[in-house]
Amino acid sequence: MKQDVFGQMNTLSQSASVEAWNGVLLGFMAHAAVTPQHLGKVLELAPDFALGHAIKGLFMVLLGRREMTVVAVEALSDAKAAMERQPITERERMYVEALGLYLDDLPSHAIQKFEQILRTHPQDTLAMKLSHATRFVLGDPTGMRRSIERVLPAYEPDHPGRGYLLGCHAFALEETGEYQKAEIAGRQALWMVSDDAWGLHAVAHVHEMQGNAQLGLDWLAGREIAWTHCNNFRYHVWWHKALMHLDLGQVDQVIELYDTHVRQDKTDDYRDISNATSLLSRMELEGVDVGNRWEELADLSAARTEDGCVIFADLHYLLALTGDNRSDATSKMLKRIQKDAQRNQGDTPVRMSDPGIAASKGLEAFGEGQYAAAFDFLSSARNGMQLVGGSHAQRDVFERITIDSGLRAGRLDAVERILDDRRAKRAGGEDNYALARRALIDAARDDGDAQSVPAE
Repeated sequence: MKQDVFGQMNTLSQSASVEAWNGVLLGFMAHAAVTPQHLGKVLELAPDFALGHAIKGLFMVLLGRREMTVVAVEALSDAKAAMERQPITERERMYVEALGLYLDDLPSHAIQKFEQILRTHPQDTLAMKLSHATRFVLGDPTGMRRSIERVLPAYEPDHPGRGYLLGCHAFALEETGEYQKAEIAGRQALWMVSDDAWGLHAVAHVHEMQGNAQLGLDWLAGREIAWTHCNNFRYHVWWHKALMHLDLGQVDQVIELYDTHVRQDKTDDYRDISNATSLLSRMELEGVDVGNRWEELADLSAARTEDGCVIFADLHYLLALTGDNRSDATSKMLKRIQKDAQRNQGDTPVRMSDPGIAASKGLEAFGEGQYAAAFDFLSSARNGMQLVGGSHAQRDVFERITIDSGLRAGRLDAVERILDDRRAKRAGGEDNYALARRALIDAARDDGDAQSVPAE
């Protein structure tokens, strides 16, 4: 038994395997690109390390890709076989059980396993981060915050995981509307661990939610070292920067960031596609000609219509498919979402049903220029969009499409209520997008024309 960097005992016997495992732990906290290599080294040195196999499987299911399920199932099998050959601790066993629950489409139950670990091992930063990540995918910000605040007192100032814990706390605070506290926690996190991209990006979220684009750019400027080491998460931080430039009307910078960073690598990871599709959608809503940039995203998204792992991913695939007028693939995606909604077990069908069906129909209608229908579907899905997962900033693309479809359909009063609600959720902060829409509403009323606002 050896102790890891976060003070937890693991069934590892070699110093080299412990060193590699510490690389996995610290890499996972920092979203580091080198994390898989560290994990590969651990399993090469300690093939009977059940926890290592379980973490490999959990990393796979968090990717939200159907083809990774096979790899995760194999990892679970390897973990169970390793447990037969070598006794493990109860803490390690719960990670294996959590993977099994994930594979049964019960991530909400897997969270309970992570929380069970944290009740007896509150300084287990790995369990903290996995609970946080899973709650993020499930759209549970209050759970994220509650989980972190429960273990926060157990972390001494010199605990190697404290900075990363504070980064997660910053994000949870931001997602629950505590913007001032979130900024303080995020800045402190980055001061403690300079590679905490999650804490850095939590502060970027604060500025996004308060409509402070220039302050957001100032915050990111000169701090590239905090995210350039990252896996594809680095594209997401560049996406935040692009959003800030867009809010300031600096379209040339947005397009440059899109081409050189956001879509630097033409991957089909759903998180990368979500960055790209939501940014192109926002640009088009502002009347920007995005050229042929939809095409490669639509090609990739058309190949994912049968995935059905995460409704957040499906809705962003739909942005690409409707953006490039792929009506056949769009129809195929909608049928699959409706089919998944009818399954009677697991966590996914609930989200596919509500808000998935209404939201997907709304995106299809918007793509076809049926703005009244789009507004009806999207506004009916609106109260459930939290369950899609992701962040307020990420889901805001659907809010914007809802607002713009309502404007184009002449639903000025209803749109104004949504804008008021959006402002309230941002603690009174309002971005230039919202101010421009309010101006359109005022202009339409001054003209005595409440029928419609022209599309850009």
